[in-house]
Amino acid sequence: MSETYIYIAVMAVVTYLIRVLPLTLIRREIKNVTLRSFLYYVPYVTLSVMTFPAMMESTGSQWSGLAAFAAAVLLAWRGFSLFSVAVAACVLVFVIELFIC
Repeated sequence: MSETYIYIAVMAVVTYLIRVLPLTLIRREIKNVTLRSFLYYVPYVTLSVMTFPAMMESTGSQWSGLAAFAAAVLLAWRGFSLFSVAVAACVLVFVIELFIC
């Protein structure tokens, strides 16, 4: 039981340090174009890395998840709104799971 509290404390400290250290160590504006570009894309990459595996594993079949992913990419590429892309992907998964799998 006490090991659980130690694990929670270590996670809290690590999370706190990750958030506080950049604020304390970097006090001036970052002028390096490469580093600024890298930091600009970090949230998008993180969201993609968390979303894609969940999308493949949350459906009954990986094929329906892959089809929904392809449809979502195509619709987003064509300029559809986030809501319409999400609804289309959900409907496609529903139809594939209902009739094909």
